[in-house]
Amino acid sequence: MTTDASATAARRPGEQALTALGLGAPALDPADTSTHSFPGGSRWRTEVPSCEGPEALAVILKEASRLDVPIHRISQGSGVWMLTDAEITEMVEATGERDIELCLFTGPRGTWDIGGSTRTDSRGGGLRARGHDAVAGCVEDAVRATELGVKCLLVADEGVLWTLHRARAAGVIPADTTLKVSALIGPVNPASYAVYERLGADSVNVPSDLTLDHLTEIRRVSGAPMDMYIEAPDDLGGYIRMYEVAELIRRGAPLYLKFGLSKAPGIYPYGHHMRDLTLSTARERVRRGRLALDLLARHGADGDMAPLGSRLPGELNRFDIQS
Repeated sequence: MTTDASATAARRPGEQALTALGLGAPALDPADTSTHSFPGGSRWRTEVPSCEGPEALAVILKEASRLDVPIHRISQGSGVWMLTDAEITEMVEATGERDIELCLFTGPRGTWDIGGSTRTDSRGGGLRARGHDAVAGCVEDAVRATELGVKCLLVADEGVLWTLHRARAAGVIPADTTLKVSALIGPVNPASYAVYERLGADSVNVPSDLTLDHLTEIRRVSGAPMDMYIEAPDDLGGYIRMYEVAELIRRGAPLYLKFGLSKAPGIYPYGHHMRDLTLSTARERVRRGRLALDLLARHGADGDMAPLGSRLPGELNRFDIQS
C-alpha cells in the first residue's frame, strides 16, 4: 500500500506567472509526499455526500453522467433509520448498476438524543451513542442495511466502530463491509487517527481545517484512507479548498475527495418537506466535483485516480480482537 515518495509534483496554481514576476514559491519537499496509496497504487477516489434517498441519488447519477464526474462512493447523512427497506433497496440497486459504493449512516446519535449536554456551549457528548440502547440502535441499523445489500456504514462513535468491526469479524455482518468514520468526530492528530484505524475504520473523515502539515504528520503513522471535504458544509466550517486539491492528494493519499457544499442549509434528518432543497443541492455537489476535477486537470494532477468500482482499503493495522 505504498508508492514512490519522489513522485513528480503537479504544477502549482499561478506558478509560472509568479515565477516570472520574481514571486515564485520554494520548491516542494519530496519528504512531504505520502508514501501510501489505495490497492494497485492509485492515489485518490471521489465521494458525493448528503445523498438522502433514491430521488436525490437519481439526480446525482444523472448529473454525474451529464458532467462526466466519476464517482466511487455516494454517502447519506440522515441515517439508515430514515429510509424504508424499499428505498434502501432502490439505492443499492441503482449504485450497484454503476459499481458505486453506497454508504449509509448508523444511528441514533447524540445530537438527536434527549440528553441536553450537546446543546450546551461545551457540546458535551457530541455525536456519540449515549448508553447501551443507542449502541444497539446503531447495530440494528448496520445489520438491517447490510442484509439489504449496503456494503459501507458511516459511524460517529468509537465504541460503535469497534463493535461493528468485531461484528464483521464474527460474521454478524459481511466481512467485506467497510466502516467509515464521520467528519463529525474526525481525528485532528496522528495519534488519534491511528487509533481509529486500529478500531476498524476503513476510511477516516478528517476535519477540513487540518493544515497540509497535519496531513503529512498523519501519513507518517497511518496509511488508512482519508476522506476530506474539498468544500465543507457550513456546519463543518464552510471551508473551500479547491486550489489545494493537488497538494491535498500529494500529502494525504490515499484520499477520498468529498464534494460538499457551503452556503446551504443543513438537511439532516431528511424528509420530503425538504425535497426541493435536497435535490438542488445534490445537483450542485456534482457540479462542484466537476470544478475540482477541472482544476486537477489544468494542474496536471488528474492522474492516479483509482479505477471506478474500487472500494476496499487494502491491508490496515487493527487491534487484536479477543474472543
